[in-house]
Amino acid sequence: MGTYEDTGAGASVRAGAVHAGAGAAGGPRRGLWQEEPARRRRLPDPVRESAVRAVLIVAVTLTAATIAFFLTITGSWLALPMVLAAIAGTVVATWGVLDVIITRQIWNQRYGVVSEPSSTARSLRRERRRARREERAAGRRGRAGRNRQAAAGGPAGWAEHISARGGAG
Repeated sequence: MGTYEDTGAGASVRAGAVHAGAGAAGGPRRGLWQEEPARRRRLPDPVRESAVRAVLIVAVTLTAATIAFFLTITGSWLALPMVLAAIAGTVVATWGVLDVIITRQIWNQRYGVVSEPSSTARSLRRERRRARREERAAGRRGRAGRNRQAAAGGPAGWAEHISARGGAG
């Protein structure tokens, strides 16, 4: 068990002993472990792995650069190899940080796009879609009207126009 939430036969006796020191209020007892909501979402595993790798590489590089600095000041023969190692470490650390940025971007593009209903781009797209739909519907209505006119022998008012001109011929 390992926690204070024991449901055995002596639980009430033990709980009473624990509650005795809780204070005069006698309010609800707080558990040992209480979950608190995270302030930020947890990074995805691949991004977190590359971030840890980058932090370790940067830490080793900074240590090597510090040692190279002190060896240079003292004039030791180890200064040159350490400076070269620090330069190589800087290149590798830059690669590590870029790896974090690229991995995070790839993750967001593949899995992490969170679209919110209040997005401005989404509302503009919705308006454009609605306008296109209305244009198509209006076009269909216009074609349907012309088709009905052709089936009836021409546009509306065609017969009156011909009779006003004095006949068909």
